[in-house]
Amino acid sequence: MATVIKAKKDEPVMSVIRRFKKQVAVDRVLQEIRDREYYIKPAEKRKEQKKEWERRKRRGQSDI
Repeated sequence: MATVIKAKKDEPVMSVIRRFKKQVAVDRVLQEIRDREYYIKPAEKRKEQKKEWERRKRRGQSDI
């Protein structure tokens, strides 16, 4: 899961850093770290997913 960015010949450092940040965002590295910061029981995950699904369902019906 390592993100590797190779600098091109005569490329400014800031450009390399910008490309690295963009690649980290695309790879969802920071999101994965935040998700793994605390253990959540599988039952709690399912409960949260159900709540989210119901919330989206309610929100979608009001738009019609």
